[in-house]
Amino acid sequence: QGQEKLSCNPKKENGTHVVLCELGNPMKAGAWITVDMELSVSGLEDMGEAITFHLQLRSKNSPSPSNASVMVTVPVEAEAEMELRGNSLPATMVLPTSWQRVEGSQRLEDHGIKVEHVYELHNKGPGTISGVTLSLAIPHLLGDHVLLYLLELGTEGGMNCSHHSALNPAQV
Repeated sequence: QGQEKLSCNPKKENGTHVVLCELGNPMKAGAWITVDMELSVSGLEDMGEAITFHLQLRSKNSPSPSNASVMVTVPVEAEAEMELRGNSLPATMVLPTSWQRVEGSQRLEDHGIKVEHVYELHNKGPGTISGVTLSLAIPHLLGDHVLLYLLELGTEGGMNCSHHSALNPAQV
């Protein structure tokens, strides 16, 4: 008839985690009860694509081998919110319209003004992430003219990085 909160207690039984909930005592013969349960389970990163719960209804008054038992399989979906932050040092750059590059020079200043771009990829959670690919497209040519001379690409934090063949073509 009405809604009541259940009193549930977690415990370990035979190496498994068990949650025991009291539905009511005493209960009238032929009574029907509907139970909605919300479970919060942590540490599912390595559980695969689903987790299975074994649900069983037992009576303290009349133990019976025919106590109802059911297996419920719930899909596990990872959720993580990614955030990409980036900035340029200096923040604003005005490139000269008639830059004269010195062919064959090994000096950095003969290839342009230094501009550094820094990108940070943050996981805001709640889940962990792996296998993320970040692709950056940087315009380095304007027609046949070099717009930005791409000198180097570096990473921190154990990431792998592959880069385009336009990276440091004069080996400066």
